[in-house]
Amino acid sequence: MIHSLTELDLVGQRVLVRVDFNVPLDESGVITDDTRIVESLPTIQYIIDHGGIAVLMSHLGRPKGKVNSKYSLAPVADRLSSLLGKQVHFAPDCIGEKAEEVVQSRVSGDVVLLENLRFYPEEEANDSDFAAKLAKSGDIYINDAFGTAHRAHASTEAIAHCFKKKGAGILLQKELKYLGGALSNPERPFVAILGGSKVSGKIDVIRQLLTKCDSILIGGGMMFTFYKAMGFEIGNSLLESDKVTLASELIAEAKTLGVEVILPGDTIVADSFSNDANYKNVEVHHIQEGWMGMDIGQRTIDEFSRIILNARTIVWNGPMGVFEMPNFSAGTKAIAEALVGATRLGATTIIGGGDSAAAIAQFNLEKQVTHVSTGGGASLEFLEGKVLPGVKALEV
Repeated sequence: MIHSLTELDLVGQRVLVRVDFNVPLDESGVITDDTRIVESLPTIQYIIDHGGIAVLMSHLGRPKGKVNSKYSLAPVADRLSSLLGKQVHFAPDCIGEKAEEVVQSRVSGDVVLLENLRFYPEEEANDSDFAAKLAKSGDIYINDAFGTAHRAHASTEAIAHCFKKKGAGILLQKELKYLGGALSNPERPFVAILGGSKVSGKIDVIRQLLTKCDSILIGGGMMFTFYKAMGFEIGNSLLESDKVTLASELIAEAKTLGVEVILPGDTIVADSFSNDANYKNVEVHHIQEGWMGMDIGQRTIDEFSRIILNARTIVWNGPMGVFEMPNFSAGTKAIAEALVGATRLGATTIIGGGDSAAAIAQFNLEKQVTHVSTGGGASLEFLEGKVLPGVKALEV
C-alpha cells in the first residue's frame, strides 16, 4: 500500500518532497519551459495550506557529481517564488549545516528549495549514508517526481527507507492513476498509438501492450522496420536492420493474441531530410529509391483518426513523423487533434511524456486531453510493466 500526501497530518511537519525541477535553461541561465515546476504546484500548495513546511529537493542537468554554478537551482527558486506568490527560501546546499540552517529556521507555511542533489556523486549511486543526511531535513517524505521514479537514486529510493511517514505527492498519484488504470482496468476499446524513430526503444512496450490492447497503431520512423519485415522496399527511410526479424515476430505475436496491429497504408516521402525537400504522398509499397518516409499519409490520418474516435482508452507514445519540420508535422498534429476529439466524447486519453508531450504542447492541445505524463523514460518503463524503484520504495 502507498499512502497519499492527503492522508497524512502535516501540521508543523517538515515535508521533504522529491520534485522534478529538471527544467531547460538557455545560455544565460534563464528557464525556457517551467512546465515541470507548474506541475508540482498542487503538492506544494497543499502542504502550505495544511500547515506543513515544504522542503523541496531536485536535480538539474548533469553536473557529474561536482558543484557547478551553471546547474544551480537558484533560478528555479526565483521562478517558483513568482508562481506561488511567496518567498521560497533557497538553501545553498542539500545536506550539512548550510541546508539544516535554512530548514530549521522555517515555520508552518514556508517553502524551502535545497541546492542540486547531483552536486554529490552519492545521489546517483543511491548511497544510503547520503540519503540519511538528506532525511535530516524532513519529518515526512513525499515523492512527487514521476520523471525520476524509474531511477534508484538516493533521493528517490534509499531515502524512503529512512522514513516511517512517507507517500506519493499529488502529481505522482495522478500519474499512477492514469497510467496504472490504463494497464490494469481499461475501458474498451483500448487503443495504443506508438511512434518515434526506433523499434528498439519500444520492444518491451509493444510486447506488454499486446497483452492489454485491442488495437495498436504504429507510425513514425519505426514503421519502416516493420515494412521491411513484410518485404516492402523502403527507399532511404529509417531502418533498424538488426530489428527486422524482431518486427516479424511482433506481427506474428499480435496475430496469435488476436490484437490488431495497424500500419500506415500511405506515407509522406521526401527526397532529403529537410523541411525544404521535395515531398509527395505515396502508398507504402511505392517508396522509390532515394526517397524517405517523413510522416504518415492522408489516408492513414483518416483511418487512425476513425479508430481513435471510436476508442474509450487511448495511450499515445511517440510522434507519427518529423513533427519538428512544419511540412512533416501534419500526421502528428492530426493524431493529437483526434485525441482531443476522443476526450470530448468521454474517452480517457493519456500522452506518454517525452516527444509526444512536446508534440502536443507544440500544437497547444495539452490541456484538452485527459493526462500528459511528466516522465518520458518513466512512463515507458511503466508501460513496459516494470516496477519503478521510486514508487516501490513508498510501499508500507
